[in-house]
Amino acid sequence: MLRRAATIRLAALLALAGGCSTPPAPPPPPPAVRVFPPLGAERARPDLGLVVRARGGPLERVDARTGGVPVRGSLDTAGTTWRSHWALKPGADYTVTVTAAGRTVTQGRFRTRPARRTLQVAATAPLPGETVGVGMPVILDFDTPVRDKAAVERALEVRAGRPVEGAWRWIGDTRVVYRTRRFWPARQQVTVTAHLAGVRAAPGLHGTTDRTFAFTVGRDQTSEIDTRTHRMTVRRDGRAVQHMAISAGMATTREYTTTSGVHLTMDKGHPVRMISPGRAEGDPGYYDVMIDHAVRISDSGEYVHAKDNVWVQGRRNVSHGCVNARPDQAAWFYRHSLRGDPVVITGTDRPLEWDNGWGFWQLPWEKWRAGSALRSSAPLP
Repeated sequence: MLRRAATIRLAALLALAGGCSTPPAPPPPPPAVRVFPPLGAERARPDLGLVVRARGGPLERVDARTGGVPVRGSLDTAGTTWRSHWALKPGADYTVTVTAAGRTVTQGRFRTRPARRTLQVAATAPLPGETVGVGMPVILDFDTPVRDKAAVERALEVRAGRPVEGAWRWIGDTRVVYRTRRFWPARQQVTVTAHLAGVRAAPGLHGTTDRTFAFTVGRDQTSEIDTRTHRMTVRRDGRAVQHMAISAGMATTREYTTTSGVHLTMDKGHPVRMISPGRAEGDPGYYDVMIDHAVRISDSGEYVHAKDNVWVQGRRNVSHGCVNARPDQAAWFYRHSLRGDPVVITGTDRPLEWDNGWGFWQLPWEKWRAGSALRSSAPLP
C-alpha cells in the first residue's frame, strides 16, 4: 500500500509539472540612440553634417528631412552609425526619425545656424548641356576665395556613365579643375555636383546651395600636327577623316614659336580679331587683322585658323605662332570642333606650359594629383 501511494503522489507531481509553461521572455530594450546635432538645437553647425549612433543594437532606418526633402546618408557595416553624405543647409529646419527594434525610438527636430558669408559657383566649364571632346576638363570658378580647399573638394562629385579615374587640382583660391587620368570614353553623359550647402570654406564662409550640371562627351576626335612636315591629320574614333597642309610659327622668336604638346580646343570665332601682343601701331611686326574660322588652343594667342597663303602651307612655317590652313579646310575643322578636342602638336622646341590655357594634359598624372587639397591638408581652426 505504501508503494502504491508513493507512485500515485509521484504521478500527480509529474502531471502538475507537465501542465506548467515557461512565460515568454520580455522583448529586448531598444538601442540607446544619440543624434548629433542634438535634437532641439537651434544653432547647429551645418558643416559637421548629421550623425546618428546606436548602442545596444542596430539601427533599422534614419529618416531625416529638410523642407520635405530627404537627407542622403548611409549606415556603416555594423549598422550602428548613420552619417549624412554631405553637409547640412545653413539656416534650415531638420526633422529626424530613428527606427530600431521595429519601432520609433527617437524623433525630433533641430535648426542649423545661418551663414554669415556665402560661397557660390560663379561659372562652370563645360556649360550645362554642352557636348564636348574627350579631353575636356571640368572647371569650377567660385565667387569668393576658398581657404579650406579640402572641405570644398570633398563636396565635389563627378558621376560618369562609364566611370574613369580622375582628380581635382586647385589653380589659385577661386578655381578648381578636374581632369581624368586618361581621356574620357566617348559618347556618355557626365554629371557634376558641388554639394556646397553647409560646407565651411573659410571661417564665417559657407556654401548655401548645391550646384548640379550635366554634359555629354561626344565622339572621339583628336588632331595631330607635325610642324616639321607641315601636316595636320584629324582622326575621329581612330579613323583619319581629314588631312591638311599647314603652316605653323616661324620660330624667329619665342613668341612666334608654336608650342608643342597636348592642347585642347577652348573656343572658336568667325571671325576673330588678332592684334600683335606688346606692339603699338607703327612698331615693326605690328598687326591688327580679322581672321576667319579660328579655333583657339591656348591662352598665348594660338589658334588653328584659315589663311589664304596656300603657297607656303605644307612647305614652310611663316606664321606668328598660330597654325593656319587652307580656308575651306579650316572651315571644315571649325565646324567639326568641340571644346575639349585634343590637338597634339610636335616638332618645336617650345613646350606648352600646363597652365597655358587648358594645357592640363602636359602634367604627368602623379603631378596632377599632387595639386589636390586632399593629398595633404590640415583642417582650419
